[in-house]
Amino acid sequence: MARIVECIPNFSEGINKEVIEKIVDAIRGTEGIRLLDYASDGDHNRTVVTFLGTPEKVEDAIISMARRVYENIDMRCQKGAHPRMGALDVVPFVPISGVTMDECVDLANRVGSLIASKFDVPVYLYEKAATVAHRENLAAIRKGQYEGFFEKIKEDKWVPDYGNAKVNAIGGCIAIGARVPLVAFNVNLGTDNLDIADKIARSVRSIGGGLRFVKAMGVKLEDRNISQVSMNLVDYEKTGIYKAFEMVKMEAKRYGVPVIGSEVIGLLPMDALIQSAQYYLQIEDFSTKQILEKRIWE
Repeated sequence: MARIVECIPNFSEGINKEVIEKIVDAIRGTEGIRLLDYASDGDHNRTVVTFLGTPEKVEDAIISMARRVYENIDMRCQKGAHPRMGALDVVPFVPISGVTMDECVDLANRVGSLIASKFDVPVYLYEKAATVAHRENLAAIRKGQYEGFFEKIKEDKWVPDYGNAKVNAIGGCIAIGARVPLVAFNVNLGTDNLDIADKIARSVRSIGGGLRFVKAMGVKLEDRNISQVSMNLVDYEKTGIYKAFEMVKMEAKRYGVPVIGSEVIGLLPMDALIQSAQYYLQIEDFSTKQILEKRIWE
């Protein structure tokens, strides 16, 4: 069985296409790596990249990418709707084939140590790689964002796992972790009122008493003059896309706001969409063996 790890780094640039391509080229230029996807958003000012390879090749690729990021992004002048604390903001490793979660945790530690030593950037380990319970949740680590981290990092509970307890003014900080696949799913609202999107997000997300495996926040999409409920479904098998979508619709009715669309950021497992098809079409006794493309490649 091939040893395959998926890596989904997020970096804090979604507008400058020249810079984005220069950074993504670091992945393209790493032998043995397959670049699956990259998506940029100007309002979020963020790019999400997805690539695959053996643990060793993935390690080479992400270090090469980190070098490009720190050469081209200056956090002192970066702004965007998406929460962020660093130029290379978050790097998760996901076991796909022939690799265990523990091996991804080891990979997160190796990469964290290298990034701290090579680029003088404080590193925090999260999710399955977290060294203490209060760092498992990425949102808890990133709270306060880049601007707030200059004081936050001085607290004993926020001493980094790797690197000096001092924010790199240009590169910021970084979160590196190991996790199961998640689905980045956003729902667009027919209003420009960010306060409404925030209220809906608070109702939908787990921490607000909503869906157990959903993280959510309100975002303003300036170029479209609408607001959005931006979500991460951290366990789509237990909280499906259709559940999150229906709950956003239900909460939006409270404010007389229509849902006008949705979007998936990056890649997602086929089963996540099959769940929604089964729900909305009320398909009985459905099997993945009925999917033509899946049968072709069996």
